[in-house]
Amino acid sequence: MLRDGHYDGAIWTQGSPRIEETIYWLNLVLDVTIPVCGNASQRYHGETSNDGPRNLIDSVQYISSGCWADAEGRNRVGAVLVQDQRVFAAREVVKVDARPGGFAASGGHGGIIGAAAEGRSRLCFTPNAKHTYQSELNISRLPASVCGITQHDGTIEHIEIPIKTSSGDLRDDAIPYVSIVKDYSYSEDDFGIHPENEVDVVAILRKCLTSHPLAGIVLEGLSPYGKPASASKLAALERAVYCGLPIVCVGRGNTEGFARHSRSFIGGSNLTATKARMLLMLCIMKFGMLPPAANAEKPSEAERRATEQHLDRYREIFDTH
Repeated sequence: MLRDGHYDGAIWTQGSPRIEETIYWLNLVLDVTIPVCGNASQRYHGETSNDGPRNLIDSVQYISSGCWADAEGRNRVGAVLVQDQRVFAAREVVKVDARPGGFAASGGHGGIIGAAAEGRSRLCFTPNAKHTYQSELNISRLPASVCGITQHDGTIEHIEIPIKTSSGDLRDDAIPYVSIVKDYSYSEDDFGIHPENEVDVVAILRKCLTSHPLAGIVLEGLSPYGKPASASKLAALERAVYCGLPIVCVGRGNTEGFARHSRSFIGGSNLTATKARMLLMLCIMKFGMLPPAANAEKPSEAERRATEQHLDRYREIFDTH
């Protein structure tokens, strides 16, 4: 509908705790060239100084200003959150407090890209990450189906999972199950490596293999590189990788450092764990699950190479979106 030329732009309204995730999802999945704005309200309608109507007016002014357009009239900044007279890039906006002004830019690299106020909207910066019609993960570029995994009698098997309906819409039941796991120092029970003691990872893996053919994990590890602090956690997560689950590592909290790609894992750049989760969900719907090893505890070199080749496609997306 937004691609038929009948609309100047779109505004998405949602409660402030969740808008940061939805607007990034729209930024990745919508194949449109018009501006898309997100709006929330920190104060309910009827309260003194309710901010919702003002944010909506600012979005309309932003859309009508054309400051978002490139030389060909296409949206050059992707989806944005227009809140408190500021324009946030969808990739970087986070909610930090329950009050007007309670949104901030994550990642440490200029997520507030402009202003929308007093009838004069302007942009100071344009995001470098791919978005909307440029996105490799937008709805037009997602495949009709991908390869999922399931476990029967201890054996992990491939299963084809449809992603889109016959009309090209995204299927509700295709959305991958992606969990966030947090790690921290001083967490080992002893000096040994006991992945079976990492009950959160063990339980997630069991649930994924039996109930969710498309699934993954985001690890919020140490900053800046998202490294697991626990050797047991690392071993448990590597086992999950060779069972077929892609795993993204990000730094804790609002990190400004860039989590690096490492053997077996995807580096989540400077994304928060929640934003990395959104990106991983779409990557899984684009590339499918990793090739499982015959023995996840001891993958062969050939199986490791096959996993790395598959992971490289994920890594390219995380480097550019």
